[in-house]
Amino acid sequence: MFGTYFRVGFYGCKFGDLDEQEFVYKEPSITKLAEISYRLEEFYRDQFGEEATEIIKDSNPVDKTKLDPNKAYIQITYVEPFFDTYEMKDRITYFDKNYNLRCFMYCTPFTLDGRAHGDLHEQYKRKTILTTSHAFPYIKTRINVIHKEEIILIPIEVAIEDMQKKTQELAFATHQDPADAKMLQMVLQGSVGTTVNQGPLEVAQVFLADIPDDPKLFRHHNKLRLCFKDFMKRCEDALRKNKTLIGADQKEYHRELERNYHRLKESLQPMINRKIPQLYKSLIPSTSHRNSFSRSSLRKVEI
Repeated sequence: MFGTYFRVGFYGCKFGDLDEQEFVYKEPSITKLAEISYRLEEFYRDQFGEEATEIIKDSNPVDKTKLDPNKAYIQITYVEPFFDTYEMKDRITYFDKNYNLRCFMYCTPFTLDGRAHGDLHEQYKRKTILTTSHAFPYIKTRINVIHKEEIILIPIEVAIEDMQKKTQELAFATHQDPADAKMLQMVLQGSVGTTVNQGPLEVAQVFLADIPDDPKLFRHHNKLRLCFKDFMKRCEDALRKNKTLIGADQKEYHRELERNYHRLKESLQPMINRKIPQLYKSLIPSTSHRNSFSRSSLRKVEI
């Protein structure tokens, strides 16, 4: 039982030196967002009064000009430990991933017109990475934030992350030991089910149906295409695993999953097999460019 972490921001002159300060709080790992929100709200209501204390319900950046100067505002957000890619090779065990923590992350979905959620082609995501002055575990259960970094993901990058997450869920459910048939079927149904809203097929139709006009999006397009290839392979593995787990009473259900999988594969095939020519240009220059290579050097390259 390690910990659950929350970012807490204080806004308003009533807080004195704490105004516009942010902290990461460490709570027992079974603590829910509603619990810490209620506890802090009650604590500061006793200090400032019920009418003068308000909890900010979202995780969007706070605009102080829109706040009542006579009120004390608290913004509470669930955060998770964040590790750079190079750190993951050293953080293997559960203990490694819960010790010496200084960086935390939370995500905020948004659209350019101000809504939190929109259609796939207009859904952005803001990743906020916080760095604390000391590492958890620490002698205090809250540590102040000394650095904040924001990363904005454009819609196709959001789609890539979503597909990678779905693929990881499939892989985990397939290789779980001991096997959990209900979990596997639930993940499979969410992946290949025909009624899944904003599911894989819709993602592909939005982002892979046409090659993007902007060359900057070529690599994102290609990465998403490869994500779909991996996803379909994981679906196939999961179906094969499910077949070994079901009883006679679920054979028809399994056949329906297989039919949905083949329909999805047939619909996706043209899109995930279409490569962007500009990304696959030959690296070897044509033989007409004699100034760059001699005939002998070209021959060696071709060999």
